Amino acid sequence: MYIAIAGNIGSGKTTLTQMLTERYHAKCYLEECDNPYIGDFYENMNRWAFNLQISFLGSRIKQTMDMLSDGGSGFIFQDRTIYEDAHIFADNLHEMGLMSTRDIETYMKIFRLVTSLIPQPDLLIYLRAGVPTLISQIRKRGREYEMNIDELYLKRLNDKYDRWIDTAYEGELLVVDKDREDFVSDPAVLDKICAHIDALHARLNK
Repeated sequence: MYIAIAGNIGSGKTTLTQMLTERYHAKCYLEECDNPYIGDFYENMNRWAFNLQISFLGSRIKQTMDMLSDGGSGFIFQDRTIYEDAHIFADNLHEMGLMSTRDIETYMKIFRLVTSLIPQPDLLIYLRAGVPTLISQIRKRGREYEMNIDELYLKRLNDKYDRWIDTAYEGELLVVDKDREDFVSDPAVLDKICAHIDALHARLNK
């Protein structure tokens, strides 16, 4: 069963992925944190936006191919999806004028080709979080290159996430309100998420 965790920067995707991986004794695929362009991007978004997104897309393609070749019959958890790379981050950069129309068209050609060849997650867990929650989490984890992230940038990403989830995504979905449901401090929240996973797993394996 392929389960992906989606959400904005600082929403808790990696933490939840690791918690679920431990709970289900599963295999996980974490988001790349050492993208060679990310520090440059936060210093000069206009110059490095396309490079950053292509690098992330290449990493996600490889990760997805590794998942497919794994061939296991158990649970697989993925920290962020290839869909977010395109519909949230690349689209936002284009809308902000930081990625040219020519660049976004090149990017989307590659994205559409890849997504026509890979399966959609059996379940997408979306961690919905307001900007204050995101900022708090970003500061808490203390990655130097994230310290100057603009709050308006996070708000724009949140708006795109909500639009994508509410109007475009067509797969099986579980939304977790991270502002009110903290799976780190409240074990009942994690139990609720797992109950949803278990019910879906039973339904898919009837």
